[in-house]
Amino acid sequence: MTPELGLFALILALAVALVQGSVPVIGAARGKPGWMAVAEPAAIAQFVCVAVAFGTLIWAYVVSDFTVATVAANSNSTIPLLYKITGAWGNHEGSMVLWVQILTLFGAAVALFGRNLPPSLRARTLGVQAWISIGFLSFTILTSNPFARVFPPPADGNDLNPLLQDPGLAFHPPMLYTGYVGFSIVFAFAVAALLEGRVDAAWARWVRPWTLAAWCFLTAGIALGSWWAYYELGWGGWWFWDPVENISFMPWLVGTALLHSAIVVEKRNALKAWTILLAILTFSLSLIGTFVVRSGLITSVHSFAVDPSRGLYILLLLAVAIGGSLLLFAIRAPVLKPGGLFAPVSREGGLVLNNLLLATAAATVFIGTLYPLFLEALGGGRVSVGPPFYNLTFVPLMMPLVLVMGAGLLLPWKRADLAGLLGRLKVALALAVAAALVALWLYDGTPIMPILWTGLIVWLVAGTLTEWAERVRLFRAPLAESWRRARLLPRSAYGATVAHLGLAIAIAGMVGAGSFKQESVEALSPGQSIDLAGYHYLFKDVERVQGPNWVADQGTFEVTRPGPNGAELVTTLQPQRRFYPVTRRNTTEAAIHTTGFADLYAVIGDPAENKAGAWVVRIYQEPMVPWLWVGALTMMLGGLLSLSDRRLRVGAPRRAVRAPALVQPAE
Repeated sequence: MTPELGLFALILALAVALVQGSVPVIGAARGKPGWMAVAEPAAIAQFVCVAVAFGTLIWAYVVSDFTVATVAANSNSTIPLLYKITGAWGNHEGSMVLWVQILTLFGAAVALFGRNLPPSLRARTLGVQAWISIGFLSFTILTSNPFARVFPPPADGNDLNPLLQDPGLAFHPPMLYTGYVGFSIVFAFAVAALLEGRVDAAWARWVRPWTLAAWCFLTAGIALGSWWAYYELGWGGWWFWDPVENISFMPWLVGTALLHSAIVVEKRNALKAWTILLAILTFSLSLIGTFVVRSGLITSVHSFAVDPSRGLYILLLLAVAIGGSLLLFAIRAPVLKPGGLFAPVSREGGLVLNNLLLATAAATVFIGTLYPLFLEALGGGRVSVGPPFYNLTFVPLMMPLVLVMGAGLLLPWKRADLAGLLGRLKVALALAVAAALVALWLYDGTPIMPILWTGLIVWLVAGTLTEWAERVRLFRAPLAESWRRARLLPRSAYGATVAHLGLAIAIAGMVGAGSFKQESVEALSPGQSIDLAGYHYLFKDVERVQGPNWVADQGTFEVTRPGPNGAELVTTLQPQRRFYPVTRRNTTEAAIHTTGFADLYAVIGDPAENKAGAWVVRIYQEPMVPWLWVGALTMMLGGLLSLSDRRLRVGAPRRAVRAPALVQPAE
């Protein structure tokens, strides 16, 4: 496959997108079914065209076609096949093709699985989605051609960024982009609803699966990126409030609020305008993240700060997409009829408070992320906003959120009896207080925040399990009856329970790693050792090892701990300090052994300057950090479990098929 084929496919996709963005929308406005029907085949054709382009680009990387400029700049004949493939999106041009590919994938999915949608809503939704494609396809073709040739071609490529040559970073961008771009279809549904002037329970039912799917992928993408930073960068942390981390976190926060708000629209026909606004803001934050990463405002392994003119183009797209949708919202929102009334203490009231806290938290992260960039752009100097700011602003907002979540699932719709609610939660409250007191006794002298978080985590777990027990009447009915009720519970209910438990597990990991982490940094020679958190780390030696396109200094640590029969071997850790000859860059490869309750983490750095034969060694004891990844995975599984519920599955209710009437033959 030649690169020109890929470029032609992108141009053809742009032409199809122009048809998809105009003909069905005009047909919906004029009530012409034939015109509206164009949306489905156009969406599928657009996906196929971009798939041809993306496949062509990947093939160029696999065969090391160094006549293609992006291949020459981001690949090498010696790197493993996995990183040749992932190198296709490890750069600005290729990542834009991946972005558009996922965008068209969601459009094609609506065309294939949304055939029970009202024709006008489907046509308008796919039309809005097509205009998003037009913006990014034109940006890719005009400013970021991934198939540009270079002559004469180099004998070999410049290699992929060493930090990206890792399985975590191979799968992190596709996951993250699927989450980012997945919210585009929710945005398209919101704009289409504004154009029609109608938002009802059926609309919320159609939107929820797409929101849930995007949320699951974004959760997985953020978790993968955090895990990669934890074991690859060698600094012993899993989150640093880096601007690039934050721009993926903001859509997740607002998307979580959207997911809960859509439930109120579906169940109670309320919060319509607010839900539409959240849908617009969620995708808008994804677009803002794209601008920040690709505009040259920041320099990061995640960013593509190569051409500020590209940032100007994306800024124009942002102005049209965000400004246009908010203007439409301002004009059309007043026509959306408000839904049913509800008391402050109710399921609806709890979800509103949940939304307000999540939106405020997202605004806090937004200010902390973009304020330094705006201040520097205006000539106000460079300032740094880091963990201390977020610990004082973001973290306190999460405490009442967890408090509400512990009781939220037990609240009835419309109006709740507060005394009765507290009565049902008395066991959860007692367990939470007991857990906090035990933590206070065990960790005497520990700051108060970890103690409070311990109580809140137990409160969330106990409250969530109490709600499930209430549903199945556990201990209040015969076990056979409870088992029958448990089997009949919808999967969406189980999904909510699992997701809330996953959040509790993840918070436990965050609190443990953030509050009880221990570390030691020493210059050690082979034969010397470090004692940390009850473990003995013996530095055995350093040897040179050869990789496919790197060489490394590999240290060996023998980790033991006291036992009844003397020192017991726990594990052997072999961290590496890699050197990539083509790019002349070094990376660290941490060695990690997990016990389930803690990680033993070792990093070998540069040779010590003032001690011959010694190496700078960093040893970390990371309590509870494995729970963070388990919790994130559990949240994602909870979302997928909900998505598997037939009532929420894309395709909505299955139409009943009537049996054909029996006709007697004429005599």
